Amino acid sequence: MQRIIALDIGSVRIGVAISDPLGFFAQGVAVLDAKGDWHAELAKIAGQYERPKLLIGMPRRTDGSEGPEAVRMRETAKAVQEYFPELEIEFWDERFTTTIAQQALLEADVSRAGRKKKVDKIAATLLLQSYLDRAR
Repeated sequence: MQRIIALDIGSVRIGVAISDPLGFFAQGVAVLDAKGDWHAELAKIAGQYERPKLLIGMPRRTDGSEGPEAVRMRETAKAVQEYFPELEIEFWDERFTTTIAQQALLEADVSRAGRKKKVDKIAATLLLQSYLDRAR
């Protein structure tokens, strides 16, 4: 089965998660620096798998409509597609993934610094897991 790499793209950090070989579970694998050369880092991750699909979190308003952040995400996805023309890109609603990730880390009593390091990876994992669950 095709692996899926999910990206929770923020202005500072990018959470990355990958599906298991059977497409049942999502696992957070990295947090990339959005201001750095994250395309090269993503290429290293994607290179470990045969033609993975990229799932990009689409920020939507609570009513489901797209706002300015969604426009920015579509522009970012165009740049990603230029960097990875061979990979399929799909968008998935990311509403509340960061909020849920923050809440889970708070309940686990993770320090503020620890939350900052982990929240994007967890948000990407939640994004991908919701996609995998819908597919089943």
